[in-house]
Amino acid sequence: MIRRGVYVLFLRFDERIETRAGALGTIELPPGDYCYVGSAMGGIDQSVSRHLSHDKTIRWHIDHLTSVCREMHALEHEGTSISECGLGRMIEEAGGEPAVGGFGCSDCKCQTHLFRVDAEHTERMLLDSGMVFFGVRGQSSG
Repeated sequence: MIRRGVYVLFLRFDERIETRAGALGTIELPPGDYCYVGSAMGGIDQSVSRHLSHDKTIRWHIDHLTSVCREMHALEHEGTSISECGLGRMIEEAGGEPAVGGFGCSDCKCQTHLFRVDAEHTERMLLDSGMVFFGVRGQSSG
């Protein structure tokens, strides 16, 4: 059975990140906590597991960040009662700062789907809204 829904990836960068992100060109992110909202209508398990993996073909904007991020985890919401754009609005209303214009939102009218956040506050708000933990990947050695 394919589980469809939305997810939020929480990423932590301990140092400044500079990478190319497709048509967006070079992007720079200062150290800090970020979250990315996405939808998984093809399957939450497959989509989020892929994002949490380092070894993948770079295909989406977020792949440029998840392939270099050492510490990240995800929350998920199965079903269609919350949209990825709705999640983005919730995060921004809770104090999330848009991080890179046009990031992850080429198929909608949102400003971005990547936000710099207070991870603890944002995570608590999302858990209170009905999202649940998907998985955790801690820091790798070396």
